[in-house]
Amino acid sequence: MLSRSGLTASQSIALADAWLVNDDFLLADLPDPFDVVIGNPPYVRQERVPDVLLTEYRSRYTTIYDRADLYIPFIERSLRSLTNGGVLGFICADRWMKNRYGGPLRNLVSEQFHLKVYVDMVDTPAFHSEVIAYPAITVIARERGTSTRIAHRPPVEAKALHALALDLTSSHRPEKGSAVQLIAGVASGAEPWILDSSDQMVIIRRLEATFPLLEDTGCKVGIGVATGADKAFIGLMDELTVEEDRKLPLAMTKDIADGTVKWRGLGVINPFADDGKLVDLARYPLLKRYLELRKEQIAGRHCAQKVPANWYRTIDRITPSIAETPKLLIPDIKGQAHIVFEEGKLYPHHNLYYITASQWDLKALQAVLLSSVTRLFIATYSTKMHGGFLRFQAQYLRRLRLPRWSDVPQALKTALINAADVRDLAACNAATFQLYGLSRQEKAALGGDGD
Repeated sequence: MLSRSGLTASQSIALADAWLVNDDFLLADLPDPFDVVIGNPPYVRQERVPDVLLTEYRSRYTTIYDRADLYIPFIERSLRSLTNGGVLGFICADRWMKNRYGGPLRNLVSEQFHLKVYVDMVDTPAFHSEVIAYPAITVIARERGTSTRIAHRPPVEAKALHALALDLTSSHRPEKGSAVQLIAGVASGAEPWILDSSDQMVIIRRLEATFPLLEDTGCKVGIGVATGADKAFIGLMDELTVEEDRKLPLAMTKDIADGTVKWRGLGVINPFADDGKLVDLARYPLLKRYLELRKEQIAGRHCAQKVPANWYRTIDRITPSIAETPKLLIPDIKGQAHIVFEEGKLYPHHNLYYITASQWDLKALQAVLLSSVTRLFIATYSTKMHGGFLRFQAQYLRRLRLPRWSDVPQALKTALINAADVRDLAACNAATFQLYGLSRQEKAALGGDGD
């Protein structure tokens, strides 16, 4: 390009050598500050980064937290490299905006920068290849400001994008009918960003200010067992040739596919005693024989290699009382809430979350969780997956707000239970709207008719 512009070959090489740097961006000595940083940072899990390198990254970047992906320190370095008034524009995975590991980076943005623009690219062909975790376009400036211009799922067409760009960069408020919304207070400390409609954000904030967290009302959120070797630990109950007290009936996603429990007869091996320690295999000859026949597969797992003496443990401890406790089962990835009542016979597999309750009636709670209020909470805090699916993970379920069961009128308790019994979603919504005292306008914002 330089040569075609009239420069000599030697001039072109000299400029290219000065302008282009092939190095590790997180370690390179760069001549910052910069007025503009633009990028599509790498999306790399920590497990793929050598330990020595990850340790060095952690020593330099305060936002590497929990299981943060590598794009987190890329954003941190880029932000810290900006001049006053400088601007960063990235397109990358949007998970950090809501999940646990993004907290320190969100806090950095809230305290020292201005989230100017957010463009949701869910179900939008931003890249030539298909991606699972959809990206977002984010523009962040080193300046003070509280309002964010937000657009959702723009058509990837030149005319539409040109008009969108003008609206996103305008100094005036978006006109009525514009694809752009202006929302204040999106970046608030380390809290997940609420990037949907301002009407719905108002509902979320009111419910959060009015009602206690789900787990403060006698409910508990958990996740099923991960074994690390399902083919060895899981099978048909009749074919698991171990002592009867060393296996438990197992609930998997396919067992609750139609909204009710239809157990397919699978079970899981339990290598743990009641005290949480591994059982002595010498006392369980059938279990010992069963496990040793599969030792190569079981002992090859990371958790087994880490502590060879405990080679036959499942990744998660198994607590049999969980199987015996009535619970609500919730698959991780779903387009809508899929909440199934299980009476207390099955142990959940790791692709199922579960909720138990010491005070709330589980059927009434099921109605609340099936409602559009719960979907609003999950959609607000969850990252969206391919096809607009949501993650019904423990970290998002724990953000739900719920009145205390003792504060719910008897007639409303009955209405919630009846709605769940017949799986009438409209009735679940009506009773839940009453439970939270939603106004006509709030009901309308949730897709209700306002009545």
